[in-house]
Amino acid sequence: MGLFFYLYRNTNLIPVLKNTLNILIVDDNLNFIKRMISILDDVKYPKKISIASDFNGAMQEMAAGGQDILLLDINMPGKSGIELLRYIREKNPGTEVIMLTNHAEAYYREQCRELGAQHFLDKSNDFLQVPEIVNAYCRKNIETSQSDQYAD
Repeated sequence: MGLFFYLYRNTNLIPVLKNTLNILIVDDNLNFIKRMISILDDVKYPKKISIASDFNGAMQEMAAGGQDILLLDINMPGKSGIELLRYIREKNPGTEVIMLTNHAEAYYREQCRELGAQHFLDKSNDFLQVPEIVNAYCRKNIETSQSDQYAD
């Protein structure tokens, strides 16, 4: 229950992004959160990682704003990750959403895709794909940002 916070700083990173990448992990399994934080060390861009363990904690973090990427579980205490995904698409449509769940059935995959999740990963088998997805997001946004700078 409660809200955890983790700020990651690595001074060896090249400051290519205008701002720090803001990642929110929403999961009620603290061991999985710790594992994801460790795995996100492979992301080559400056990042701030915030953590919420339930729907209400995620809402508090999102009220502060600025999330670029959301790592979201489906099964959480209280309201589900699918309900949170609906809210995100309504209020923060630009947030990249990566669903990470043990409920990797086609029904959930399709429902999350329809609601706008860009990625749907099996928590048990696919979680190592997260750093490459995040790095690809950063590369795409750097290219877009640089194109916009030269267009001016």
